[in-house]
Amino acid sequence: MKTGSCGCGAVQFTAEGPLRGVVYCHCTQCRKQSGHFFAATNVSDADLDIRGSENITWYRSSEVARRGFCRVCGSVLFWKHDELDTVSVMAGAFDTPSGLVGESHIFVADKGDYYAIDDGLPQFLKSTPTVKVAQD
Repeated sequence: MKTGSCGCGAVQFTAEGPLRGVVYCHCTQCRKQSGHFFAATNVSDADLDIRGSENITWYRSSEVARRGFCRVCGSVLFWKHDELDTVSVMAGAFDTPSGLVGESHIFVADKGDYYAIDDGLPQFLKSTPTVKVAQD
């Protein structure tokens, strides 16, 4: 079981099921929303318990996905594809120690020009065969 929250604590969550390795997304949407790239794991909808869900604002970021953030402090917390029964949770929102481990980088063709990806993890120009995203 892993716990986490937004910056102000208005939204808190518990993830009880297995978590995917962290996927680093360098797509333009993620970079524009965060100022850098996103680092997220995911968990089954059934294994995620959210307290303070009334403080989450969901932004429809594409025709098939939305992004959830705390309406109080603005912390980005979730990414949810309409067709999946999982939710991506931002890795930095978990309490430490999280036990999370990096898995791969996606949309590296869109990465910012001010940093290098040199951690040795697999890199994909778009997405991986197993990570469903809003664009390809």
